[in-house]
Amino acid sequence: MRYDSRFSRAIVTGGAGFIGSHIVDSLLNEGVSVVAIDDFSAGKLENLHHHNNNPKLKIVDCDVTRIDDLRPNFEGVDLVFHEACSKNTISFSNPARDLEVNASGTLNMLTCARDFGVKKFIHASSGSVYGEAQYYPTDEKHPFRPAGYYGVSKLAGEQYVRAFKDLFDLETIILRYYHVFGPRQDSSDVGGVVSIFARKALMDESPIIYGDGTQMRSFTYVDDVVSINKHVAFLEGFGGQAFNCASGVKVTIQELADSILEHFDKKHLEIIYKDWKPGDVLRFEVSNKKLIDTGFKFKVGYEEGLSRTLEASRAYFSASSQT
Repeated sequence: MRYDSRFSRAIVTGGAGFIGSHIVDSLLNEGVSVVAIDDFSAGKLENLHHHNNNPKLKIVDCDVTRIDDLRPNFEGVDLVFHEACSKNTISFSNPARDLEVNASGTLNMLTCARDFGVKKFIHASSGSVYGEAQYYPTDEKHPFRPAGYYGVSKLAGEQYVRAFKDLFDLETIILRYYHVFGPRQDSSDVGGVVSIFARKALMDESPIIYGDGTQMRSFTYVDDVVSINKHVAFLEGFGGQAFNCASGVKVTIQELADSILEHFDKKHLEIIYKDWKPGDVLRFEVSNKKLIDTGFKFKVGYEEGLSRTLEASRAYFSASSQT
């Protein structure tokens, strides 16, 4: 299935970020022209440097909250992957900005997509919209009870996505991400837990667990997330609907930390336990049946994905230490 059979030009917001840059890679490999939009508050040019000589890639420094700056980039675009968002870890320090990016930014993107006749709009949301689950496995019919600012703002973005399908018949699909991990993930203290633990271990520092480590996550490898984005772009009859974008694995934070220390032969490091973070959800046990029923198949298992990610972290930190 080649994208140039239906889609010739795509926008990827957050295109220099973790997931966004992997989507850019895949689309370019399919022969699609890509406009990567990023304000570089979190994204990094180095995530796209291997495409420096590719005439099919245009990198635009733009904030999704500025609609007049967005509009010129939509000419000829028929597919949008809206990955740009405010991070969960940032939402508590600046909830107003969190809402502006995740809600108003999404509204701006939808408005431009409608005005320029975009064929498909894929929106990256989060399992945080459910909050602490009332039943397991949690499916897409679960009620919305977000436990923190991030879940609230992502839910607001989702509602705009649905409204544009209902009001203007814009073909939209919502993907609710869960604990995506892989190479290029931010390893700073506001990054992803896998990359943070890897950085700590490689620097011979103890990992920090907030809580007692029993919190359960559904880690999903980034290559599968990219494949899901591409898969749903071709689905018909699901306009305005949401899919849980999760592998279905069940791994505790304690198990993750132990595996990473073992991988790097750093079991001598003692894990530090601190108070729970506000709004942290204890358990994620996610149903991906709706997605599977459309014919999608996950290809990268948790153990394989973790090994790939940790070796990429090792290579990155090794290269950084030599510069």
